[in-house]
Amino acid sequence: MHAAQLELLRRLTARLERLSVDSRWARRASGLRGNLLKVLEAAEAGEPISAARLEPLIQRAFDILRAAAQEIPDLEALRRRP
Repeated sequence: MHAAQLELLRRLTARLERLSVDSRWARRASGLRGNLLKVLEAAEAGEPISAARLEPLIQRAFDILRAAAQEIPDLEALRRRP
């Protein structure tokens, strides 16, 4: 696994951890984060990680982060409301 992939896994796990507990995506993020941490630990221990295992996890992490971001209200629109 490349250093860039390890860094991506670290960033994704950190961002999934920061989702608000009020988000309906938080529970899904928690489970996925656990899986990403297992893969990250295995990779850091030198175990080979197949792309077939890694790519769906990364894609799902981006999907959850994207969906959670959709829940964040637009502050500018809220400020313009009377």
